[in-house]
Amino acid sequence: MAHTETHAAVSAPIQQVSESRLNNITILTAALAAAVRQWRRAAARRRVLADLTPDQLRDIGQPEINRPMLEVKAGLITNLMSMR
Repeated sequence: MAHTETHAAVSAPIQQVSESRLNNITILTAALAAAVRQWRRAAARRRVLADLTPDQLRDIGQPEINRPMLEVKAGLITNLMSMR
């Protein structure tokens, strides 16, 4: 005789994401997006300020950007050549 018993389908319980966990994920995603926007704005601002001349910076009330400068004093080359 054939096996005729019916078996109830047994499946693993579906894990439901709790509402508070979903809210936490949403808050973290929003915070990350805000941080990325802020970083992009700051980078764009630095690029624009780097392209301005010292006169333009003074016109808008910004202090001059500390750019590396090479100062060569009189007689430096002569001193270096004599050390050779």
